[in-house]
Amino acid sequence: MNVGMLSFLIISVYFFLFFLVGTFIRNNSIVDMGWGIGFVILNLILTFLYPITLGTFIFTVFLTIWGLRLFLHIFKRNYNKPEDFRYATWRKEWGKWVVLRSFFQVYLLQAVFMWVVAFPIHTLYPAKQPITYLTILGVLIWIIGFAFEAIGDKQLSDFIHNPSNKGKIIETGLWKYTRHPNYFGEATLWWGLALISYSLSCNGLSFIGAAFITFSLCFISGVPLLEKRNASKPGYDEYKRKTSVFIPWFPKK
Repeated sequence: MNVGMLSFLIISVYFFLFFLVGTFIRNNSIVDMGWGIGFVILNLILTFLYPITLGTFIFTVFLTIWGLRLFLHIFKRNYNKPEDFRYATWRKEWGKWVVLRSFFQVYLLQAVFMWVVAFPIHTLYPAKQPITYLTILGVLIWIIGFAFEAIGDKQLSDFIHNPSNKGKIIETGLWKYTRHPNYFGEATLWWGLALISYSLSCNGLSFIGAAFITFSLCFISGVPLLEKRNASKPGYDEYKRKTSVFIPWFPKK
């Protein structure tokens, strides 16, 4: 069994366990908590199956830092709260078919998405190349992306938890330069991981995951949904006019 097939098997079993728990507690939003930590678990399993090199160790460290931070961020946001409105809406719409449709349209779909995004992991093992300047460049790109995601999430969380900001839009910090700094950071750090993986494997398929998650965030699940959700907020049109949608840039006057 090649690494890609093995990875899909591991991811499928992982999300099936989440499906069982989510069905039992009637809360499918737990699948969101499984996203970041799932990559960490997959990568750690593969590190036990293949020889560890300095390159794979570096990759593992940065992937684990990202995955654990994202897991803790989502866990803190969702802990002891009812099912997210998206999954609650689907639960009502699906009626008696909720269990079956949840399996296919929530958990199995997430498994497929994770497998595609995880291409830098599939292609990394077994790593055959030594560390090069491309590895270092990948680390630097990851650091930039991680900073945007982590700082952007923290600034947004602090803004939301301030009662005086209810109904307002955040226009300070990183949010002054891009309307979605956390999404920009997520995409960027995956390009960093892809470059690290490519430098160690010389496999161009390493970039599939980064390309997929960038496209998804920009055109499917990330930016479009939040832009639509925020469109009715006072001042958002002006914020859109002067602030870059994704790639950070100085605001227009």
